[in-house]
Amino acid sequence: MHLVFPIAGLSLSGLAYAGSSSSASASTTLASSIGTSSSTLEIPNGVSCACAKLGHSMPKRMIFPGSTDYVIETIDKFWDVRADLSPACVVVPNTASEVSQAVKIIGSCNAQFAVRGGGHMNYPGANNIDAGVLIALSNLNSVKVKRDTVDVGPGLTWYDVYSALEPYGRVCIGGRMKTIGVPGLTLIGGFHYFNNKYGYAMDNVVNYDIILGNGTQITTNKTSHSDLFWALKGGANNFGIVTRFELKTFNVPKVSTTIQIFNETHIPEYLAAVCEAAKLNEEDPTAAGMIATISYNTTTKIAQGTLLGVQEGISNPPTEFANFTKVPAIQRIHNVTTIKPWANQLDSPKQMFRVQFSHKTMKPDADALYSIFQAWKDAVDQVADVEGLYPTFVTNVISPTSVRVAKTNGVGNVWGLEEEPLIIWQFSTGWALAQDDLRMEAWSRQLSEHLHVINQEKGIASEFVYMGDAGEWQDPYAGFPKENVARMRTVRSAYDPKGVFSRLNWGGFKLGL
Repeated sequence: MHLVFPIAGLSLSGLAYAGSSSSASASTTLASSIGTSSSTLEIPNGVSCACAKLGHSMPKRMIFPGSTDYVIETIDKFWDVRADLSPACVVVPNTASEVSQAVKIIGSCNAQFAVRGGGHMNYPGANNIDAGVLIALSNLNSVKVKRDTVDVGPGLTWYDVYSALEPYGRVCIGGRMKTIGVPGLTLIGGFHYFNNKYGYAMDNVVNYDIILGNGTQITTNKTSHSDLFWALKGGANNFGIVTRFELKTFNVPKVSTTIQIFNETHIPEYLAAVCEAAKLNEEDPTAAGMIATISYNTTTKIAQGTLLGVQEGISNPPTEFANFTKVPAIQRIHNVTTIKPWANQLDSPKQMFRVQFSHKTMKPDADALYSIFQAWKDAVDQVADVEGLYPTFVTNVISPTSVRVAKTNGVGNVWGLEEEPLIIWQFSTGWALAQDDLRMEAWSRQLSEHLHVINQEKGIASEFVYMGDAGEWQDPYAGFPKENVARMRTVRSAYDPKGVFSRLNWGGFKLGL
């Protein structure tokens, strides 16, 4: 079985904006052909300067429009069609030192740039750029398995990492879908099936190697540059380019999995089980988690819930999903396997859709969550004429035990959440044509904001926004504790005083001034 879901996936890098630099005398024009589309873009002087200097100093690492490699790095590496943009040049470093060299040159030219790891963040400019420099981390793809940790490069997907750990019977806390990249998910938080026991991906990093805005390479951990170490735990791409993550690993040689499918009649019970899963607050929890989605076909008017659950160990069926198993289902498949083949089943629809995310967060309330689903389903019918429409309603749970890890590990993270259960509800919407982009963004935004206001009035809303499930119009930092945001700005000023990663690489979810 191979499952394809255009759902929350979860990576982040950077975007850039148009500007100019005194370091080059004139603008140039890029005429490029990508696939069957071609575009003519005005190249800012700073970008022309950077592409020229990079081409001179790193000729074997440079890719320019018109080549097959250019198509690979600017289209094939991205799963969402909306992310397909036209950088003026692409630099593909092989080492951290080459990343440092590229950052120094780009900064000296005052050039706009983007950074791409796995390429899974879906909105335009998050990890690609028109008429700028793209730093593609594809070749920083080494894996080194140690006794209790693993060193991973930012050019890897989580499937690559799970494959490397498989022979040792170990797992790490990373992405749940095959094509999600390492750096974005780890830097924004990181949902995994085992968050309830081990915390989020960010909570399991013990060392970061990072290139700062001036090109300096440093290692940060609990005792060295500890302020930056904390800020990188959920702080996204505000501080530099991470070239190595050292992650904790755990002995989990086998996992018990479940796929359960529910018809619309039983969606109220299905969503009630989601709420109960969020509330679990055991002293010593069994590592277990899920992806819970509802699809809706506007032609057949059929809605269907799908649970994808994973639990450590060999209990079959997995006991942690008993609240779901007692709900009548269309189909159930239980299996004992390992993380690698399970992850291999779950893929994003690469270059199949244009996809918009938006989400809000709430306290567990089964009736309210079902009302949100109903409102979403009715609203989907209003855009049923959109070609290639592929709507999915997604929920993710934040359990008290998942938050407790950061509360007790002596480091914490920038989220600053309290130990209370929360549910993230998300609209993940795919469609076919660029002409519908603005309509679908407005539809998703207006609907989610309207329903969030209702939850606010009920007193069950949370202002927490998870970057991996959010739309580009959302402000995750507004939901963080104010003191954490202030502390992050202080760290940013200390490590990037010239603002290279805010002035020149200003996409993704950036801290304000």
